[in-house]
Amino acid sequence: MSMLRKLNSKIGATTGYQVRKVPVRQPAPGSLDAIPKPRGPRPERPAPEAPHRPVDPAVDRLLKRPVFILTSVRSGSTLLRMMLGAHSGLHAAHELHLTGLEVYFRTHSPTEKSMRALGLGYEDLEALLWDRTLHRELVKSGKSFIVEKTPGNAFAWRRIAATWPDARFVFLRRHPAAVARSWHEAVPDRTADDAATRVLKYMEAMEEAYAEAGGHVLRYEDLTADPAAALDGICRFLGLEYEPGMLDYGSSLEGAVLGGGFGDWNAKIRSGRVQPDRTAPTPDEIPDALRRMCREWGYL
Repeated sequence: MSMLRKLNSKIGATTGYQVRKVPVRQPAPGSLDAIPKPRGPRPERPAPEAPHRPVDPAVDRLLKRPVFILTSVRSGSTLLRMMLGAHSGLHAAHELHLTGLEVYFRTHSPTEKSMRALGLGYEDLEALLWDRTLHRELVKSGKSFIVEKTPGNAFAWRRIAATWPDARFVFLRRHPAAVARSWHEAVPDRTADDAATRVLKYMEAMEEAYAEAGGHVLRYEDLTADPAAALDGICRFLGLEYEPGMLDYGSSLEGAVLGGGFGDWNAKIRSGRVQPDRTAPTPDEIPDALRRMCREWGYL
């Protein structure tokens, strides 16, 4: 008697069950599972390449005049996103992390040769993918313009501006020490000094983008203190009429994607109403790494 039969005999006598080998399911002909998967490591990409040709929006882009909120983590961008999404003309999706969508060619493959013959390199194809992804989301919403607020976009603003020459930027600032404090509290195993150093990188990237690309600057403290005036300013920048319903953004919460990696998800956001801001850090509570930025942004 084989080992399996002996085992089944004992299990069957005790439990009434037997062990059987499950046959391997064969993929249906023509299905995606039937396509051979590439073996080996993912091909290495070369250094970032220059565009092969200038972007022609009429040919290369479906999306028109997208809006990007450039900001640091823990700066209130989810609140701003929800309020903008309550406007009849703006669709503000959750954080989409577009720069994580990358294109790779198999080394020296016919695909690479074919794409390059079309004038399309890695970044050109990625731009098409990003544009189609956002355009699909906008069409589903039935609105006019899309708003994207992933904080990591602060480090990719040049590629965003090159991908959509008609992109519009909103710069959301918050007291730098309050940002560092909030991030430290959200991730307690990160030291206060480390949090300050990390958020400073976002703010320096924002300053670089504002100096070169320009846009509309909004302070989080103004958004919470006088949301109607702050939102009216953004609407005028975007060429839209301000809508009072933006203050009560509860309608934007229905079906909203919130949680880790998508944006803030605390009770203040889920309330559907703007909540008062916390007391600002005192001058003595400002980390040395953030003092210069606090002065430049008018917080010190």
